[in-house]
Parts: sequence; C-alpha cells; structure tokens
Amino acid sequence: MQLTWSTNKAKMKTKELSKEVRHKVMEKHRSGEVYKKISKSLIIPLSMVKSFIKRWKMYHTSQTRSPIQTQQPGKQETGLGCHCKSNNDYERSTRLFIRDGVSVHQSTISQSLHKADLYGQVARKKPLLKNAHLKAHMEFVKKYLQDTAGMRRKVLWSDEMKIEVFGVTPKCYVWCKPNTTHHPVNTIPTVKHGEGSIMFWGCFLSVGTGKLAGIEGTMDGAKYRRILNENLLESAMNLKLGRGFTFQQDNDLKHKANATLEWLNKKKINVLEWPSKSHNLNSINIYGET
Repeated sequence: MQLTWSTNKAKMKTKELSKEVRHKVMEKHRSGEVYKKISKSLIIPLSMVKSFIKRWKMYHTSQTRSPIQTQQPGKQETGLGCHCKSNNDYERSTRLFIRDGVSVHQSTISQSLHKADLYGQVARKKPLLKNAHLKAHMEFVKKYLQDTAGMRRKVLWSDEMKIEVFGVTPKCYVWCKPNTTHHPVNTIPTVKHGEGSIMFWGCFLSVGTGKLAGIEGTMDGAKYRRILNENLLESAMNLKLGRGFTFQQDNDLKHKANATLEWLNKKKINVLEWPSKSHNLNSINIYGET
C-alpha cells in the first residue's frame, strides 16, 4: 500500500491516508483486529492507525477534514459586535448565538469580538450617579474651566485613606514543591475583620506634598479639626502657598460639620465648593489610581 502526501502551503506538510487505505483500516477495525495488526498488515505507522480511528469515532466519517479556516464575518458576528458596543455584558451577548440556534465555541466568540476591537475587561466599580450629580459635575467644570494654571496651582488637595495591611489582595500564584503549600514562604498572612489597617490624612499641591498625619481609632469631627489645626496651615507654609490658597475637601459629614466650617472660616481659609460623588474630579484620587 502507498501513502499519499498532502501539502498545504499555509501549514506544515502532513501525511494523509488514501481513500482506499482508510476503507481497509475501517474494515479491519470493524472485524475486530487490533491496532498493531492493522498497522503491520497495511504497512502504515501505528500512530496513524490510532489517529484515524480516533477521528472516525469522533466525527463518524472516514473523510479527511479540511483545514480550519476563519469564516468571514456573518450576520451573527456583526450583530454580536454591535450588541457588545451598546451592552458590555459578555454572557448576555453570547445568547445571540443561542437565540439564532447557532452552536459556537467560546473562543470563536472571543475572536469575533477581538476583530471588532472589543476586549474583555473587569468592570470598574464607580459611585452611582444620578442626573442631579451629573448636572452638578458639569456646572462645576464649567465654573472653573477658565481658571488659569496659576490659579489651579493654588489649590491644596486633601483626603483620607484607609490602607489594609493584610487586606483583600488579588490572586497570588507561587512556585512550590509538593506538600509545601502550607509553608510560611508560600502563604499570604491574613487577620480578622477590622484588624491590620491604618488610616492617614494627607494633602498635596502641584509642586509637592504636604504633611501626612496618621489617624488612630475612629475618625470624628473633633479629630478631623485637630488634624487640620496641626497640619493644614503648616503644609501650606512649607509649600510656600501664602494665605491666598484654596483648600479642597470632599463632602464627608465630618468635613461639612458646622464646627469644622467655623474653624475654616475663623482661619480665613477659602474652601473649594465640591460637588457630591465626584471621585474622578479629585486629583489625589486620580494620582492614587495611577
């Protein structure tokens, strides 16, 4: 028996059994002959016999399969791309194929989306903004849009931040030998809820950072005013702001308390009017994310 060689210019050269040989292999296999005997009688490699019979059991045909080709974008692919641009829910988008009765692998769906320049990303969590919030943000931007760079350099940004020393961390993979996953070097330490965290108040300017104050225990209005009294004016002096600077703080209840506003007014500190739920407007938050 002879083997026919099939050459595909786009792929590596592969061996294929002729139609006559394929039929003989199937006849011998149905008659109960073992793989080795079929290989020896037809003078073909044992691996080819195994591979052919495996394909026959899987696809129920003795015909050779044509090379896998990427189909041109059809209605399903086009519809999926348009749907994902308006609705980024991946699972919901794949239902388009199920609805049309099309059986398709997940990798095929991913490739079709990639062709449309769409890639899966973890959705960021952001504060829920209502129309009133969006309107306030737009008014804020328009109000200060014409400010010069010199005016913006006079804004002292501030915020508090809680850092989890043993907090929630992403998955961490380690290389370890069998039965050593419990060794300290291969583990991540954790603590009970509420422990292992530290809190800071800080401020910064375009030319540098101000003082960093640690916060012990629960933050309240009195503690916040003490932090401002000990750190705010000194930070402004160290940054050479003078008395004409603008102080930014968010709308936390401690910040908007009457006693806090009275303290700021007594010190003649100009406070920047701040819209609610404007995380992305605060430079200190943007700096922390980058």
